[in-house]
Amino acid sequence: MKHPKRVSEHIINWINTYLEESNIDGLVVGVSGGIDSALTSTLCAETGKKLICIEMPIKQGNDQVSRSKKHIEWLKSKYSNVSSVLINLDNTYKMFVDSIPAESSDKHELSLANTRSRLRMVTLYYFAALNNFIVAGTGNKVEDFGIGFYTKYGDGGVDISPIADLLKSEVFSLAKYHNIIDEIIKAKPTDGLWNDNRSDEEQIGATYDELEIAMLNVAESKSNLSERETQVVNILNSLNLSNKHKMNPIPVCEIPRDYI
Repeated sequence: MKHPKRVSEHIINWINTYLEESNIDGLVVGVSGGIDSALTSTLCAETGKKLICIEMPIKQGNDQVSRSKKHIEWLKSKYSNVSSVLINLDNTYKMFVDSIPAESSDKHELSLANTRSRLRMVTLYYFAALNNFIVAGTGNKVEDFGIGFYTKYGDGGVDISPIADLLKSEVFSLAKYHNIIDEIIKAKPTDGLWNDNRSDEEQIGATYDELEIAMLNVAESKSNLSERETQVVNILNSLNLSNKHKMNPIPVCEIPRDYI
């Protein structure tokens, strides 16, 4: 990234302008121990507006919990406008699982993974409404607009998206510029929604670096790709198509006026 200072200032000013024009008092961010939520919460803290960082573990790996806590402690040591809340959702999730029919399938496991994300969204909006705050999303450009790698009405349920125009590599660059703790920068990206702590790469079938190159290849209609580049372009196109329902506005059935 050529101008991390300018990019940071642009995002911070954009957030502040939105808050002021909307008469909103502050921000809520879910902090997971990953790079995206770490950068988003840091940029939100830089606004000087009140920020609540919320930890919402659901059967979370100890490494994720540890990184989340360390990042929040780091934020609080730097910014007086930052506070935090820990809401353990293990029992809430267990009650939901116990109340639905027992299943054993890949779709069942995926539905439960998405349920974890949606329980977190509900929690974030409780604190947002309680304080006249808004929820800041943590999705990046590859996830939000490349492959739709997020949960509809889960981590995709947000009010503003400060870093959604940054590629994953740009997220890392900006995180390093802000001196976000090395442990988070080096951690393997994961959505933390599975009991086996599978990585994003394992779920997607490609790394974020590969996906960024594929997005560039698609945008420029490049030919003469290697076999692996072609594979990743196919992964990108397949996920983009299947997840269009997340990225596009909700379809509305328009009724001809002369029918009414």
